[in-house]
Amino acid sequence: MNKRWVIAGATVAALGAGYYFWTGTGKTKITYREKPVARGEISVSILSTGTVQPENRLEIKPPIAGRVESVLVKEGAKVRKGQILAWLSSTERAALLDAARSSGASELKRWEDLYRPTPLVAPISGTIILRSVEPGQTFTATDAVLVMSDRLTVKAQVDETDIAKIKLQQPAQIVLDAYSSETIAGHVDQIAFEAKTVNNVTTYLVDVLPDKTPDFMRSGMTANVTFTMESKSGILTVPSESIKSMNGVSKLTVRGPDGKPAEKSVELGISDGKNTEIVAGLSDGDVILLPVINLDKKDRAVNPFAPSGPRGQSGRSKK
Repeated sequence: MNKRWVIAGATVAALGAGYYFWTGTGKTKITYREKPVARGEISVSILSTGTVQPENRLEIKPPIAGRVESVLVKEGAKVRKGQILAWLSSTERAALLDAARSSGASELKRWEDLYRPTPLVAPISGTIILRSVEPGQTFTATDAVLVMSDRLTVKAQVDETDIAKIKLQQPAQIVLDAYSSETIAGHVDQIAFEAKTVNNVTTYLVDVLPDKTPDFMRSGMTANVTFTMESKSGILTVPSESIKSMNGVSKLTVRGPDGKPAEKSVELGISDGKNTEIVAGLSDGDVILLPVINLDKKDRAVNPFAPSGPRGQSGRSKK
């Protein structure tokens, strides 16, 4: 019974509050803010983050174990397929040359001419992104003495809800965190067929290839990628907040010929969320009206739950 009384009391309080705010004598005044229809540009895009990585990262390992005689390239060097990158001595040649060196320069030259070093050649054309050895350093056949890539790309993570909007060769803009003032034009080169799920979020990797790779771009950099879905310029645009939709019909409040508010049906185009294209229904020179709601404080309803007298006194008169 006590619980029922509590529920009943809460219900009465809620009804009283509703009566106070909605059925009292308070007056709500609606005014309008005028906004001329303007022509502008709307670009619909998807934002994503990614990492700069080599499209094909290749570790170059020597065919033999031994010692490095000379390295002919530096990090960042552009090389072509078949180019000699370094000269290597096998373990046997290195030991033989050390022994000949102790016998004099002529003996050393003799064995250097008889026992030639092994060249290390580039298997593909690309860029040297890592050099891990120096002349005189020993190595094994499992050591990666150089690492190269054919070209740099951005591995962008796109949410599964947006992946259907991404197409091959679709234009994109890349902005690196390290060079936030530079925008790099690119395009979609590849879309992963398999998704990755991290913390219950499913994403797909999308390779975005720069149209021209700048010299400051480095593997491992963080990038922000904007995929351009659709872009239009010179179109009639209105604030999206001004559009009202009911039963599949979109309407706007405009200033009528008599200066009073009037409803007008319109046909919508693309939207970026903030602004929307008007395909039909409006013309240049039209003025839309945005409602501004103001509450008249002087005519507000009296709170039925507050004392009727001045603050700190009851409504009864003292005797």
